[in-house]
Parts: sequence; C-alpha cells; structure tokens
Amino acid sequence: MKKRVWIGFVAVFITLQVLDGIVNFIILDPAYRSISHLLRPAGEMKFWIIPVTGLFFSFFFTYIFSKGYEGRGLLEGVRYGLYIGLMFALPMAYASYAMMPIPYSLALQWFIYSTLEYMFAGIVLALIFGPKEQAPPAA
Repeated sequence: MKKRVWIGFVAVFITLQVLDGIVNFIILDPAYRSISHLLRPAGEMKFWIIPVTGLFFSFFFTYIFSKGYEGRGLLEGVRYGLYIGLMFALPMAYASYAMMPIPYSLALQWFIYSTLEYMFAGIVLALIFGPKEQAPPAA
C-alpha cells in the first residue's frame, strides 16, 4: 500500500479524534447534560471504543479516497467529506432521533458537525495526496 495512504490514515485519525473531542466534549456538552438521564453514567461509559472505531473509520475513509482520487485539489476533499457525511452522519443522526427521545436540535447538530469534520478530513487528505502524478510522455 502506498505511503500516502498510511500517512493519510494517521492524519485523518488524529484530525477526527481532535475534532470529535472539541465537538462532543465542548460544543455539545450542554446538550448532553440536558439528556444525561438517557446516557450511561460517566463511570460506565466505554470511552476506549471511540478511538478503536476511529481507527477503522479513518483507515477506510483514507483507503476509499485513495481509490477514487482524481488529483483535483482541495475541493475534491471537501466533496468527498460531504459525500461521506451524507452517507454516514445523516443516517446515524436521524436514525438516533427516530429511536431515542433526543431533541431534534441534537440530531441536526450531530449531522452538521460530523459532516463538517468529514469535509475537513477530506481536505487533509487532498493536501497529503497533492496533485495527481502525470505519466511520463512516451518516447
């Protein structure tokens, strides 16, 4: 597997873990406090699962990007992140809203923030992958 895939994987993992921390532990903290009766007590939360699933997601996010990479710059990364957000974040947020008594505003924020995170991670990949390498002209 190409070196850029491994570098991208690590960069996406770090990017998403940091952004998830900012979103979930700072921005959405008031929303989570308002639904604390629906959540596990802090001592029972399985926080170790978050980076483990993040590793899987980051690898496949990067691997799939590498397979369809066209070398079209930062907007390619934005577009890719948007597609992933629509594919993952939208169903997760709204299925959670359909099944749990959470406020609609929380589902909407999950969708928006997750999609923005994926778009940012797509930009990171577009920067790492850079312009598509041109084949040398035939002699």
